[in-house]
Amino acid sequence: MNRKPLFITIEGGEGSGKTTMIGRLAAYMQNHSIPYLITREPGGSDIAEKIRSIILEPKHTSMDARTEALLYAAARRQHLVEIVEPALAEGLTVICDRFVDSSLVYQGMARKIGVEEVWAINQFATENRMPDLTLLMDIDPEEGLSRIMANGDREFNRLDMESLSFHQMVREGYKQLADRDPDRIKVIDASKSLPQVEREMIRVLESAVLKDF
Repeated sequence: MNRKPLFITIEGGEGSGKTTMIGRLAAYMQNHSIPYLITREPGGSDIAEKIRSIILEPKHTSMDARTEALLYAAARRQHLVEIVEPALAEGLTVICDRFVDSSLVYQGMARKIGVEEVWAINQFATENRMPDLTLLMDIDPEEGLSRIMANGDREFNRLDMESLSFHQMVREGYKQLADRDPDRIKVIDASKSLPQVEREMIRVLESAVLKDF
């Protein structure tokens, strides 16, 4: 059966389990013989990874919010044209850890630059390219941050240094985006057990997209 290659993104606050669920999603793709590529933002390509190291360096606490937004958009552009679009053209379903929605909530809402301002930057960067489906891993920020503290293997970055109120604004921002675009953004309760979260993610995936093949 011919399958349309999909652009799927995973979003969520810190400690929401995105990395774990991406691994489970990859296993699903393998089991169903769906060719796929896993990538991430910021990063995914050599140039974008270099930009990532600048953005997330814990020492860069003086970074201006608009500088941060522009760097994310620059990394996103390079990643999109170098990795995402070529993979889709080859027939691969792309599973990406974060995309434009992250910038809208982290910089537009939590940093208070303005959603429309950040959206304008990203419209230019992506030429209005958006995912076919976004899985939003929703969790209370306190629980998410406690997970991070308990995970010694996880990368520590500048966002982990933000206040609880910052992460609460991120969560609220994601909820607002989901309310605006419910056909694309599907909310998953990430506070449940891993098997429960995985089952819900696959159910949403199949009901939202794969049934159309």
